[in-house]
Amino acid sequence: MNAWLQLLLAIVAEVVATSALKASDGFTRLWPAVIVVVGYSVSFYCLSLVLKTIPVGITYAVWSGLGIVLITLAAWWLYGQTIDTAGLVGMGLILAGVVVLNVFSTSGGH
Repeated sequence: MNAWLQLLLAIVAEVVATSALKASDGFTRLWPAVIVVVGYSVSFYCLSLVLKTIPVGITYAVWSGLGIVLITLAAWWLYGQTIDTAGLVGMGLILAGVVVLNVFSTSGGH
């Protein structure tokens, strides 16, 4: 599998796991807790495969940056958490940074 697709899978698995972490209510609810463990396991496994190809700095920047944006959107959608203008601007800057890393950086492993 392409390293970038593996990274996307790692990000999605991490967002699912983090969303379920809230739903697990401190690991007192079985199925959300199971989703947390499986989600983080899949995420870190895929991340370990990605690091064979893409440098760790680029990998972590993309993983954490997109993860922040996606988990914020998931929290808004699933749990009704609000996103203010400053939050939207901040997420836009994060996304812009990820784009700059991928489009302009020569250390991205492409």
